[in-house]
Amino acid sequence: MQQPPRPAPPPGSLRRAPVQQRSAQRLARILDACAHVLEETGYENLSTRSVAVRAGVPIGSVYRFFPHKRAMAEALARRNLDAYADRITARLATPHPTSSQWHRAMDVVIDEYLAMKRTVPGFALVEFTVPAPRASRQANYEVADRLLGLFAGPLGLDPADERLRTAFLVGVETADALLQLAFRTDPEGDPAIVGETKLLLRAYLVRYLDGGGADHERE
Repeated sequence: MQQPPRPAPPPGSLRRAPVQQRSAQRLARILDACAHVLEETGYENLSTRSVAVRAGVPIGSVYRFFPHKRAMAEALARRNLDAYADRITARLATPHPTSSQWHRAMDVVIDEYLAMKRTVPGFALVEFTVPAPRASRQANYEVADRLLGLFAGPLGLDPADERLRTAFLVGVETADALLQLAFRTDPEGDPAIVGETKLLLRAYLVRYLDGGGADHERE
């Protein structure tokens, strides 16, 4: 099965990558400020000037890295995705004897997303992409490929398998829609919907991760 065509990726948003520690720290401070301003004012009211004021840096320092607010928010979204992958990797590095590896992996994927949604400034508005028409968004393609890459080694998966890549994409899109519903129902994420999302992911992915086919016994 061939994976659906992906939207073209956006151009790189960083004008200049930091090469010195001081510059990297300033970039991190700018992105931290961007997240807090997003949390307080929303994306529409985000501006390079407001971020510069919040970060305590000259506005020229912001423009050194970003030509406009969208590029800044895109960089924050990429940082969020990197942090999400790091959190999942750290959780899976700890053995858990009471559940199968892939079942636990699916739970960790949901739990770490929920933790970021509840605690990371600005994440509710800029998760892994900036606000944009859904037809032009590609973040879930990137999330699906990142997750498949993380699980390839521990679960013995082939990240180049197009059928598997499509399955992960469908899983990510489904979880995305259901978790958005969970947070519309409850500001902290409706636990009943979260639980059903985990069950649905397991039931769908069992044929790919357990190799048991559609009629494989499910937990």
